[in-house]
Amino acid sequence: MIAVQEAKSIINENLFTLESELIPLNEAGGRVLAQDIIATFPSPQFDNSAMDGFAVKFANTKGANLENSVTLKLVGTSSAGSPSEVTLKEGECIQCMTGAKIPNGADAIVMVEDSSGFSDGESVQLMIEASSGKHIRKMGEEIEKGEILIKKGTLITPSEIGTLATFGYEEIEVAQKPKIAIFGTGDELIEPGNKLEEGQIYNSNLYVFAELVERAGGEIVMRNVIKDDKDSLREFLSEALETCDVIISSGGVSMGKFDYVRDVFKELGVIEKFWKVAQKPGKPLFFGTGNSALIVGLPGNPVSSYIGFMEWVWPIISTLLGQDKQKPLTAILKKPFPREKIKYRFLFGNAWVENGRLVCQPTAKVGSHMLSSSLEANCILGSKSGDEKLQPGENISVNLLPWKRIK
Repeated sequence: MIAVQEAKSIINENLFTLESELIPLNEAGGRVLAQDIIATFPSPQFDNSAMDGFAVKFANTKGANLENSVTLKLVGTSSAGSPSEVTLKEGECIQCMTGAKIPNGADAIVMVEDSSGFSDGESVQLMIEASSGKHIRKMGEEIEKGEILIKKGTLITPSEIGTLATFGYEEIEVAQKPKIAIFGTGDELIEPGNKLEEGQIYNSNLYVFAELVERAGGEIVMRNVIKDDKDSLREFLSEALETCDVIISSGGVSMGKFDYVRDVFKELGVIEKFWKVAQKPGKPLFFGTGNSALIVGLPGNPVSSYIGFMEWVWPIISTLLGQDKQKPLTAILKKPFPREKIKYRFLFGNAWVENGRLVCQPTAKVGSHMLSSSLEANCILGSKSGDEKLQPGENISVNLLPWKRIK
């Protein structure tokens, strides 16, 4: 049995980054960038109007107010997509719509609300004194040409999609999705929807794994519940080792009579890096390598497998995709946390902000079979070993579940 930190170091030594592929922008949502996105032009591309109004020389509006308006000659219109070619002279103004290029010679915008209004006449009355640069969006004030817009390794969300489209990216380079096999073992497992017979339980872990793999950015290419039969297990794993980047098991890596997974891995040439980690839940954790695949054997208890996936598998998938690993946060406990004397302790928990500080508490249910403990949780709490409980007011490590909110 090895320490949690040693186990993580061993995994890190065996990680790699997958190759990239070019995909169209409309398929990029939820993928991970494999290139820095560079601004190919400044934003805004040119000085433009932030308001519907009139482009003026601000000096020509001096002294204008509601009682004493200033009259300027109207000499043209500039609209988005149809800029005016007129160069503004003393005593003149140009109708200028929101987003329109600022005409040459103009240095301010007077809003239409502060004028006699748009018209087809020859002049306009202005009822306010303008200042230099008023209501003008300056070229490059948001983004300069050549600036990094989005960094490599970023998950593409609607914000990234909008930015990519704004800067004309039709295709982008993204990390290939890790190909992942998930499987569970046990004669007692049946699929939801079937009638439970005595001694049977529903297969829940693979449904959890499938959801977590998708959220992490992987692609499940093999999935099966395998009975307690070595031949069936060997057939599944032989194919998985040839086709997958990551293989994840639920159960079968402990010391029971029918826990064949570890033995079959070895028969197929998998190099065992470690087995058993000083943690609770999930001591019988297996990690190995075979062909070009990374293999993680998680326990069968639902809480052990769920927490095990988040603490061990999720970071693996993130690294394969080229993402930076998320560092745990530190929060202040509001309720006692039960530590273990020689093991690192994980529990589902809740974290929230209170008086500007991140605080947390473990869920009430702590059994490794009590999956309902995850329903209201938004994080996983973790503590090093110790003889006594951590008490309220002490710090603890917090790993936020990415799809949950801090209240």
